[in-house]
Amino acid sequence: MEKKVLNTAAGTDSRGVASKPDYEREIINIIRSNASPRVMRERLEDYHENDIANVLPELSVGERKKLYRILDVEMLSGVLEYPEEEEVRTYLDEMDLKKASVTMAHMETDAAVEVLREMDRTKKSLLIELMDEDVRRNLSLIASFDEDEIGSRMTTNYIVIRENISVKQAMTELIDQAPKNDNIYTLFVVDEMGAFYGAIDLKELIIARKDTDLDSLIMPSYPYVYGHETIDDCIEKLKSYSENSIPVLDNNNNLLGVITSQNIIQVVDDEMGEDYAKLAGLTAEEDLKEPLKESMRKRLPWLCVLLILGLLVSSVVGAFEKVVSQLTLIMCFQSLILDMAGNVGTQSLAVTIRVLMDESMTAGQKLGLVAKEMRVGFFNGLILGAMSFVFIGIYICVWKGKGILFSYAVSGCIGLSLLLAMLASSAVGTLIPLFFKKINIDPAVASGPLITTVNDLVAVVSYYGLSWILLLRVMHLAG
Repeated sequence: MEKKVLNTAAGTDSRGVASKPDYEREIINIIRSNASPRVMRERLEDYHENDIANVLPELSVGERKKLYRILDVEMLSGVLEYPEEEEVRTYLDEMDLKKASVTMAHMETDAAVEVLREMDRTKKSLLIELMDEDVRRNLSLIASFDEDEIGSRMTTNYIVIRENISVKQAMTELIDQAPKNDNIYTLFVVDEMGAFYGAIDLKELIIARKDTDLDSLIMPSYPYVYGHETIDDCIEKLKSYSENSIPVLDNNNNLLGVITSQNIIQVVDDEMGEDYAKLAGLTAEEDLKEPLKESMRKRLPWLCVLLILGLLVSSVVGAFEKVVSQLTLIMCFQSLILDMAGNVGTQSLAVTIRVLMDESMTAGQKLGLVAKEMRVGFFNGLILGAMSFVFIGIYICVWKGKGILFSYAVSGCIGLSLLLAMLASSAVGTLIPLFFKKINIDPAVASGPLITTVNDLVAVVSYYGLSWILLLRVMHLAG
């Protein structure tokens, strides 16, 4: 059903520009009004379910219970598909068992399964017992998949027809199944054994003549995934096809369900969130309501690894104590080298992880990626190193009062160190995730903090090593 707002004129600001209507405030006013339940329901039907879902936290428990009674089951189930699972569990707890059971039965199956996973065993059992046999079977099917398998994200809301029937029979099947399944834009075709055969676009079926051979409308090369494939393995395939839904098959090629475009968006969003968490050095995403102990458990392992690497970096700096004591000025520019090396490494890491999502990459392409990132690091380092040579030389000469030879010798060493550090950091930021991928570890685990710490080590050795060789041993400078 198309959602729109009727009889709601947008206001204008002081400049005469139309302001966006405050849908949430309008919805709250409707719920808090004294209108009859029928009038209230008809007015709320003009709003999108997501807008109604957004106001639920703003309502009191009594007002929410009033809303549960007013809305029909289909609309209420649509509203509850938008909040987080924990919030939905709270709202279902506010309903009587029968109402909650019927509402969940009308939700998308994958969404209902996610909510059930958040419930305690007793409440879950009671709700499932009140559902129809077909609903229980669908819930059990999706719950049978692990959370990292694509089958856990599918829905059983789709239209399926048999091959070797007429266009008229196919239309009859569509009309019969449509009231229970609203994903009707693509019809999936199976053979007499239930194996997936292809798909038909709804538009093609509608415009087909009754004497058209149905087989000519079927797309036998329609994309599909297997239920037990991991989300990581098939996410690129899902993103590559602009289809409303993609079928999910079992190991015998039987049709189990479909992944809708909404599911795909959610899967991609979740995967990006997980990768972002790993890039930040976390073992998994954190929740705002998560207990302190659980948040510490996710962060502490990487922090321990980084502590050990940090101690290694500090010990390397200590090994160059003689250089620092004789050239105290170079300490001022240590953070410049370390920060730039870390930034370059993190950039290369992000590019590499994104490219590695393509499972079809050959060894030659991976080597090409390393070479490209090192070229980028080299030429960026060359430009920034030259800039550092000029401007840091002027800074040391003018503000520190050093001679031109000393100033540009130090700035030249800094510029060369910057070039080497950025070149090495590009290689490290690319090679580490490639190595992790090779040994079957998620490359996102090569997190930003890890790459930054490793690059700190590389940068420190490059900077102080060159300072010792060029400034002390070759040019015999001190100051």
